[in-house]
Amino acid sequence: MKLADDLNRSIRRLPAWPVYAGSAAYAGWLFWRGATGGLGANPVEALEHAYGEAALYLLIAGLAVTPLRRIAGINLIRFRRALGLACFFFLTTHLLTWAVLDVQSWGRIWADIIKRPYVTVGMAGLVLLLPLALTSNDRSVRRLGSAWRRLHRLVYPAALLGGVHYLMLVKGWQMKPLVMLALISGLLALRLPVLRDMRWPVPRGAGVRAESPR
Repeated sequence: MKLADDLNRSIRRLPAWPVYAGSAAYAGWLFWRGATGGLGANPVEALEHAYGEAALYLLIAGLAVTPLRRIAGINLIRFRRALGLACFFFLTTHLLTWAVLDVQSWGRIWADIIKRPYVTVGMAGLVLLLPLALTSNDRSVRRLGSAWRRLHRLVYPAALLGGVHYLMLVKGWQMKPLVMLALISGLLALRLPVLRDMRWPVPRGAGVRAESPR
């Protein structure tokens, strides 16, 4: 309990802007590596995959915020919006890398979305996250009221679609996409009523703002 209390006091002094700055810096560094031959023989594909993986890591981190507070008493709510927006930023760079540097044709883009199941699934997840990114601001929270919470539950199916997209994208049954899909499924399972309503010892200082049910 005391450890979580001390940790929460330290967390409250940390700003959220390093999440944005770090994400932009990492995206730029990856692009520079691709442009200078640091991502192997197929830099466009490597860059595309790296951006997509970064988005999934951030999505998992955002989903972990609520269970971490409820179970361990560690309150990272102040960083959840930044994690969500950084996730959408990497999804956008992932999409642009695929569309502009890889496919390079509007006709082929639409054909891939329709004919390739993993692209269809990935685009569906992105579409679900778009309204969340557009309403991740205080003005939208005030204007939408309780509807804002319901809208942002779209992150749940979007997260599953993202995990499935990654699993379908890779060749064969590789461990990383399986682990990431398992993490996403587990974090979503913790939100089921039977687990969500369990009584966990929450330390002082681990209270949550009424920002989102995620």
